[in-house]
Amino acid sequence: MVMLGDMLAAARDSSSGFQAWLERSDAELATRIAEAAARSEMTCTQFVRSAIADFNRFAGEEDWATLTSSVRNTDDPGTVCLLAMIRWRLMAQGCHNHSHRPSKPELPETIHE
Repeated sequence: MVMLGDMLAAARDSSSGFQAWLERSDAELATRIAEAAARSEMTCTQFVRSAIADFNRFAGEEDWATLTSSVRNTDDPGTVCLLAMIRWRLMAQGCHNHSHRPSKPELPETIHE
């Protein structure tokens, strides 16, 4: 069983190895992360690290309760924790309060007289 700390260390030490693991584990999620990372001008590993930091800083009480329940009910808590934080971050992409790089503000409509 891989623990979260081991996965984060692997991500830090070898981004290509981490990306390969992610693609084997969940190809669709790997694609979503790559797209989100590109939009944020980050590598996939940077995006994942940002997701973890953002979850820690911005996740609400309900998000933490869900994560805790998920981790408690699995044989692989490290993977479940990491993937939950990444999915949470992907869902928060458009939200200014939860985005590492805020969305561009919309320009006000021009008022014609």
